[in-house]
Amino acid sequence: MFNLLRDEKKRALLIQASGLFLVLAIFGYLFHNTQLNLEKQNIATGFGFFELEAGFDIGEALVEYWSDDTYLKALWVGVLNTLKVSILGNIFAVTLGVLIGLGHLSNNWLVKKLCRSYIEIVRNIPLLLQLFFWYALLTEALPAVKQAMEILPSVYLSNRGLNIPFPVNTANYGFSLFGFIVALIIFFFMERKRDLKQIETGVAKPLWEKLNYTIFLIPILIWALTGASTEFEIPKLVGFNFNGGYTLTPEFTALFVGLVIYTAAFNAEITRAGIQSISKGQWEAAHSLGLSQRDTVKIVILPQALRVMIPPLTSQVLNLTKNSSLAVAIGYPDFVSIANTTMNQTGQAVECVFMIMIVYLTFSLLTSIFMNWFNKKFALVER
Repeated sequence: MFNLLRDEKKRALLIQASGLFLVLAIFGYLFHNTQLNLEKQNIATGFGFFELEAGFDIGEALVEYWSDDTYLKALWVGVLNTLKVSILGNIFAVTLGVLIGLGHLSNNWLVKKLCRSYIEIVRNIPLLLQLFFWYALLTEALPAVKQAMEILPSVYLSNRGLNIPFPVNTANYGFSLFGFIVALIIFFFMERKRDLKQIETGVAKPLWEKLNYTIFLIPILIWALTGASTEFEIPKLVGFNFNGGYTLTPEFTALFVGLVIYTAAFNAEITRAGIQSISKGQWEAAHSLGLSQRDTVKIVILPQALRVMIPPLTSQVLNLTKNSSLAVAIGYPDFVSIANTTMNQTGQAVECVFMIMIVYLTFSLLTSIFMNWFNKKFALVER
C-alpha cells in the first residue's frame, strides 16, 4: 500500500478513481432519493410521456407540426428552432463583429467613434432588456395587420411580422441548395489555395482567376436542369392575418436582432484586440511589397490575428447559443420554451430539465469540437 502511494502515477490514478467513485455515489444517492420522493407524491417517472399527444400548437416550426403530434415531435421542433436562431445568429454576429472591429481601427474619425460608441453602449445594456426593446419596437411601433405596409410588391410589414412571397416547395430547390453548399466548399478551398500560392510566389492573382466565382453557377444549372420552377406562394390578407408566403415573426426577428447586435459588440472587441496584437512591422512589410490595404488585411493580418481571436470567439459562439434560451421571455418557441410547456402539462419536471441540460450540453460540445478543429487549422506549426 505504501509502495503504491510512493509511485506518483499510481497515486494520481488512485486519487482520480476515488474522486470519480465519490461523484458517482453522490449522483446515485440523489437519483435514488428523488425517485423515492416522486413515488410518494404519485408522480410517474421515465420518458414514456414522449409518445403522448402534446395537445398544444407551436407558432413557428421548421417541420410540419400539429397539436395532435407527440411531445417528442414538439421537443424536436424546439431543437430545430434553437438551432436556426443559433446558427444564423452566430454567422451574422461574427461577420458584424469583425466589420465593427475593423471599423474601430479605421483612420476615419467618424467611423471609429461610431464603432466605439456602439461597442461601449451595447455591451453595457443587459441582453434581456435589449430583447424586450426590439420586441416592443416590432409589435408596438408597426401598424396592425389590417393597415399593413406594402413596402414592395406582395411584401407586407405589420406588427405580425414581415410577409414575403416564397417559392413553392419542390424537390429541385433541395438539389439546388445541395449544389450551392458544394460550390461554397469548392470555392473556399480554391481561394485558400490561391492565397497560399500568392504568399509563396509573391505574384499577384491573375485576372482570369477571378473566374472562380463562376462556380456559383452550379446551383443555378441544377435548378434549370431539374425543372426551373418559378412558382411563388404570395401572401394574402385573409380575415385578421396573412395566409401564404413566408412570415418572419416579430418573436424570431427580435431574438435574432437582439442576439446578433449584443454578441457582435463582444466579437468586435475580440477582433480589435486580435488585430492590434500583430506588430506594425507586418503592415509595413505588406505595404512595401505592394499589397493593397484589403489584401494586407486578408492575406497577412487576419490569418495571424485569428490565432488570437478564435479561442475567445469560441466563448462568444457558445454564449449566443446559450443566450438563445432567453427566447421564452418574448414568446419565441425555442427548446426551453417548449420543454417548459411540456413540463407544465405532464409534471415530468426532472425529465424535462434533464433534457434541457442534455440538449445544451450537446450543442456546446459540438460547437467546441468544431471551433477547436478550426483553431488547429490556424495554429502555428514549427518546421
